[in-house]
Formats: sequence, structure tokens, C-alpha cells
Amino acid sequence: MRAFHSDQFVLPLPPGHTFPMTKYRLLREAAETTLSGVRVTEAPPASDGELALAHEPAWITAIVEGTTSAAQQREIGFPWSERMVERARRSVGATIAAARTALFEREGVAANLAGGTHHAYAHKGSGYCVFNDVAVAARLMQAEWHRAFRRLLRVIVIDLDVHQGNGTAAIFRDDPTVFTLSLHGAKNFPFRKEASDLDVELPDGCTDTPYLAALDGALHEAFVRHGDTPPALAFYLAGADPHENDRLGRLKISAEGLAERDRRVFDALRARGIPVAVSMAGGYGRELATTVAVQRRTLELAHACWQAWPRPADAPAQCAA
Repeated sequence: MRAFHSDQFVLPLPPGHTFPMTKYRLLREAAETTLSGVRVTEAPPASDGELALAHEPAWITAIVEGTTSAAQQREIGFPWSERMVERARRSVGATIAAARTALFEREGVAANLAGGTHHAYAHKGSGYCVFNDVAVAARLMQAEWHRAFRRLLRVIVIDLDVHQGNGTAAIFRDDPTVFTLSLHGAKNFPFRKEASDLDVELPDGCTDTPYLAALDGALHEAFVRHGDTPPALAFYLAGADPHENDRLGRLKISAEGLAERDRRVFDALRARGIPVAVSMAGGYGRELATTVAVQRRTLELAHACWQAWPRPADAPAQCAA
């Protein structure tokens, strides 16, 4: 299974900054040393033209040329730097590469070792998100699919980061070809939510059993709503921040609960033959090693699903490890 990274572009953050920048390098190293079936590759940068599929040209220019205001930088949570621009481009590029691999190369499953920047709107960044990787990749895959096959590509976004995917919901608000599902903390950031196609809000302190029941219900509802026009590509934001150890999550999901979450998502997609590009999304563990372990497990389960992905003459298999 292929996974794409951009962790070489470390941002020059001030001392005491809350964003765990080193988790991306640690996750890549864990994948390279302990997951022999995962082939890690440096992500290409997204071009201005690709970014413009989901973002306003004025916002792209402001980021690229470094003319964002102090207020805009505060909303993003990062000071502007050339490395921030390159990292943002490559975070999008990694999700594009994963989606192409899963869909056009018929691999079924591929991953971005970062990504999930779902708070970025068409016209602005927010919440550590500069550009919206899933929105750009979804639009680009739709364009490339139509060019190749002259057919419509329906997309589903399964956002299981603990924070609602407000930017993604806003970008696709009036687009019936992209279904947005967000399962998130009701009282967590962002405090003014956008309307996804399907929002499931969870109370503070939610534990494994009600969480998994809510997930099952959400997946069932999402696929029922699609009826006889199912999506042909999925983006899965496998946030580690619902974990009970997370500083920002406010939920109480165990590591095994999150692994079971991943199994259920991968099994649901595999059973329907829907290729998936996985992004790691959020994770702010009190111990960084805990976040990395949760995300490494997600990659392990993604790889198991990739191994079981239906191929000619293959019998159905469960995505479990």
C-alpha cells in the first residue's frame, strides 16, 4: 500500500505552540520501520491551478505571496513562512496522490500521513488548516474521471476527526455530487458549525459503545441516502483526536475503540467496492507517542484492507488485522 508524506517541511513555530508538528515525522518513521507492506513516498506539491478547484484565487495568492493579515494568520494558527506554503501545498498533493492511487491505479486504498485539513474554507484558512486537501482532491478526481470516462464521479467524505469538518461542509454545501458526513464533538471546535449532508454530534465524555453505534447509524444512513447512485470514491479522515488521551478531544474513546472504528469504515467501503484515500487528520495526545500509535494502527488496518481489496478471482475478505 502506498502512503505519501510531507514531514520534511517543518514549520518554524514559536516556543510553546500547541501544534504537534513532530508527529508527522514520527508516524512516517513508524510506518517505515514497522509496517513493511506500506511504501512511503514524498508527496508532490499541489499547483495553483489544482488549489483553485476549491479555493478562491485571492486566497491562494495571499498565501503564496505572503500577504495574509495578522488576523488571518491567527485564525490559521501558524505564522506565515515559505515553509508553511510548501507544507500546505504538499499536504494537498499527498491527498491528491493517494486518491489517484486508490482510484485510477485501482489500488483501492492509499494514505496521506498528514492531511485532513477540513477547517479551510474556499476563501480562508482556520484551525491549523491553510488549504482544504480533501476538497481540492475531490474536485480534481471528478475532473480527471470525467475527462477519462465522460462520467460523473460521486464522492463521499467520511470525517471522523473529533472536530466538525466545517470548511469541507461549506465548500460542498450546494454540490449534490459530494456527500459530507461528519461525526464530531457537539461542544468542540468549531463553535459555529456548518451544515454537512449528515452531521452526528456526540456529547463530551462519549465512550466506545455509543460512539460505534453512532458510527454504524451514520454509515447506514449515508449509504441509504445514496440509493442506486453510490459514491465511487471516498475520503476518510481518520482523526486520532477522539482518543481518551487527547488534549483537545473531550471524548473517551479507547485505542481499541478507534481501531474498531477504522475496521468498520474500511469494511463498509470494501464491501461496496468504493476506493478510499485516508488522511490522518487531527491528534493532540497528552503523550505524543499515544497519538502516533493510534495513527500507526489506522495505517496497519488500511494496509489490511488494501490486502483484502477485491481483485480478479479474489474471494471477499474482511479488513481486519
